[in-house]
Amino acid sequence: LGRTLYCYLVVKEEYNTLQVSFKMADNTPGCSFGHSRSKSRPGLSHQKQSKKGRGVRWRASPLTPNQAQFEHEEDTVDDREGWTPLDYVEQYIDKDLMKMIVDCSNAISLARSGDALNTSTNEIYHFFGASILMSCVPYPAVKMYWSRALRFPAITEKFTRDRFFRLRKSLKVVIDDDVPEDLKECDKFWNVRPFLNRILKGCKSQARPECVSIDEQMIPFTGACPWRQYLPMKPNPVGIKNFVCATADGIVLDFDIYQGSQALHEQVEEPGVLGLGSLVIDRLSQTLRPNTKVYCDRFFTSIQGVEHMMKKQVYLTGTVMKNRVAAAVQKLPTDKKMKGDRRGTSAQVTTEDGKICVVKWYDNKPVLMMSAVHAREPEDTCQRWDKKLKRYVTISRPNIIREYNSKMGGVDLVDRMMSYYRMNGRTKKWTLRMLMHFTDLALANSWLLYRKDLSVFGTSKKNVMQFLEFRMEVAMTFLVRRRANAHLPVVVKLKNAARCRAEGCSGKTRVQCVTCKVYLCLQADRNCYKTFHTKV
Repeated sequence: LGRTLYCYLVVKEEYNTLQVSFKMADNTPGCSFGHSRSKSRPGLSHQKQSKKGRGVRWRASPLTPNQAQFEHEEDTVDDREGWTPLDYVEQYIDKDLMKMIVDCSNAISLARSGDALNTSTNEIYHFFGASILMSCVPYPAVKMYWSRALRFPAITEKFTRDRFFRLRKSLKVVIDDDVPEDLKECDKFWNVRPFLNRILKGCKSQARPECVSIDEQMIPFTGACPWRQYLPMKPNPVGIKNFVCATADGIVLDFDIYQGSQALHEQVEEPGVLGLGSLVIDRLSQTLRPNTKVYCDRFFTSIQGVEHMMKKQVYLTGTVMKNRVAAAVQKLPTDKKMKGDRRGTSAQVTTEDGKICVVKWYDNKPVLMMSAVHAREPEDTCQRWDKKLKRYVTISRPNIIREYNSKMGGVDLVDRMMSYYRMNGRTKKWTLRMLMHFTDLALANSWLLYRKDLSVFGTSKKNVMQFLEFRMEVAMTFLVRRRANAHLPVVVKLKNAARCRAEGCSGKTRVQCVTCKVYLCLQADRNCYKTFHTKV
């Protein structure tokens, strides 16, 4: 009992001393202990440093945007008339990329195991074609494509099961010894960087429109990875975070895989005290044209970010957190008051110079928006479901809400298209997961541009391939042939004609495919050559 009482008195004395220390630190000017809680570390979000947007005054006045006319790029859609699905995909995945994979895979396999992989460009094309086809016709396990009951000839005729898995295991896009150590330290994804750069080159070649959206994308992966993230609100909560810039049509223009705020600081010219969201906006806006309108969600939107991008002639619109514009929120009606008014009520405040506005709109719950180009006016109406009345009702809608809803969904659209036929296949290697993901991204981007082009050409919707058909067409092109001129027929001088190798044909011919090395009929009434090279 005496020992317990002694310990209690010691703890109480230390607690009282600690309380006095806190009070002294809080009241003593220049005390480092008391002010350490308010200091902000480099790279932290600017919202930590100025949550309430101190120094910015708000008033109820109209927005006067300072935006010049946007100059559109010259339309090149006519250059793509008559393009095949392969032509669209080769903007991202071409022969040079496949050749690089072949060289690196062969070199690494021989150096590590002493057993030569001996793969070729055609075989790597076959591998990617088979992987794409597997995503279109999924089985529970990859091995089942070679099973007797569920055998898939389009895949199994190209390579055996063990050969497929060896290729899958040995895929490399860089020779490790050729990468400097300092680059390995600053770039966590150096293992796949050449592949990413080629896909990124294709994205950056797309036309830059007036309106784009920036959002997060998750690369699903639950294994070990240097920058794996957990976002519980995402459909795929565990994986690698990728920041994406896309058009309203879903075409990806630029992307940057998250490696920490320090990596973004190195890519931005004047990072200053910008937070992570603003750094991402700055990085992904580097390839945009002047006077572009960017739409983003509340993770990216802040007063400092909007002002910073206005200096670069990029104008932001997005939802915003209340604590980032606390001074503006105080000038707006409260949630309780707006709820008491009719549904669709809105209010607006702007900065003293009239260049930035904050709009609050009450639908089912309050929505807070910030913009440097859109305001509350002109309002229109929209249909919303009323739970009490059990019917749709017409309510007022601010202009900023309408513009945001129509321009913001680009990243979600391409993400949804990729999720329909994702190249899965369980793997512990994050490098393989990245290769598969960005191949899916290239296919989705290609199809979205293909669909957009055919819409411009006035093609009937029934003649436009759906995404599944488009992927299967690309897969079969990779599996059967890479280019038409690689499978030219040649007449061989034979004493006796050879048996046609096409299934179901018993004819004889002297025509041979120079690539496949098989004899096929090529006659006016029997074209086995075409049938053989276009079969599934």
